[in-house]
Amino acid sequence: MKTIGIIGGISWLSTVEYYKFLNQIVNERLGGVHAAKIILYSVNFQEIKTLTEAGDWKGLTDMVSDAAQQLEKAGADCLLIGANTMHKIADEVQASVNIPLIHIASVTADAIREQKLRTVALLGTKYVMQQDFYTRKLSEQAINTIIPGQEDIDYINNAIYSEFGKGIFLPETKQRFLQIIDQLRTEGAEGVIFGCTEIPLLVQQQDCRIPVFDTTLIHSTAAVDFALHG
Repeated sequence: MKTIGIIGGISWLSTVEYYKFLNQIVNERLGGVHAAKIILYSVNFQEIKTLTEAGDWKGLTDMVSDAAQQLEKAGADCLLIGANTMHKIADEVQASVNIPLIHIASVTADAIREQKLRTVALLGTKYVMQQDFYTRKLSEQAINTIIPGQEDIDYINNAIYSEFGKGIFLPETKQRFLQIIDQLRTEGAEGVIFGCTEIPLLVQQQDCRIPVFDTTLIHSTAAVDFALHG
């Protein structure tokens, strides 16, 4: 079994989910008391948030690349950045190490293609929804994306940074998210990507009328595939 390296803490709440999923999936496949071999480098989310809101992607690249290099030195065979937004700098981080970085948007696109969907809604931070680093990976597999209007973009982005990052998951926030998802469904979305690793802590498949793509679970599954099969 290969060793999975995770850059976590972005936020710690979703990193807990990564750790759980990685170990559960390995155990389901191998049985007994098998568990994943994991090395975790957990960053300070406040530093990440400050640099992101300042638009200092160079500072973020330096920080995340350093974490990636530390994981490689520690013996990781592959790399996960445990956050969707930080995949804006995925190419730069990959260039800083010699181990493969498993791109969250690429493996999510694979999961959507397996369900033969053509048009999906994308929810996440404003960077994920409005910049092209994420949707580009989807369009490479002929997947169209629909995003909410500006008011809803701002609402979702604020909820992620002001609530989810603090472990706050309110019923009224969930209701608003479900309304946004339902509106996107009426606009043609056949499924919805939870393009923030904390959204699945708020909304689950049973809450939605269309298929949901839990990027934390998808990313973790891809890492186990690599760890067990290369």
